[in-house]
Amino acid sequence: MERGTQNDTKKGEKREADTQVDLALIKADPDKLYPVIYYALKKTLADWAQWMDERPESVKRTNQGKIAAATQVQSGEYLKPLFKQLRARSLAPDVLARIAEIVHYMQKRQYQRANDAYLRLSIGNAPWPIGVTMVGIHERSAREKISTDLVAHVLNDEVSRKYIQSLKRLLTFSQTKYPPEDSSQLMG
Repeated sequence: MERGTQNDTKKGEKREADTQVDLALIKADPDKLYPVIYYALKKTLADWAQWMDERPESVKRTNQGKIAAATQVQSGEYLKPLFKQLRARSLAPDVLARIAEIVHYMQKRQYQRANDAYLRLSIGNAPWPIGVTMVGIHERSAREKISTDLVAHVLNDEVSRKYIQSLKRLLTFSQTKYPPEDSSQLMG
């Protein structure tokens, strides 16, 4: 019986190692990232569901407890399209890279960096992330410096907006359940 327990422990450790996102794969072999991200996010979602179930009944019955439960269920629903794209390996390369960064830093408990990757995914790096290029009534000499190619088109799609928002919720839950050793890694 003890031997079976050791094997189960080794399998659990192997499964845990298999779900660690390696950022080198973004350029080397992005196809290997899809299942790793998929299982890492599924595990975090399952952890969240278990954490919600383990709350005392008195907490579950409060208004705030019911809202938290509904948010968790809603996040699971909103992540389904992302899981479908991960299984089909059909994410845009830049979106895959940002999600890989989010999951990688979340696993390493570097929530500040994960949040930075989330912001790059959701609003991009553009100085005017929502596409505003004409800010005055006159043509400006530096107008061409305001880039239109760095606009976050991800948020234009309602489905992707919802799963990106749910990724942020997973990140927040993960920070709550698995706080970093260094408090400077907490996201604001």
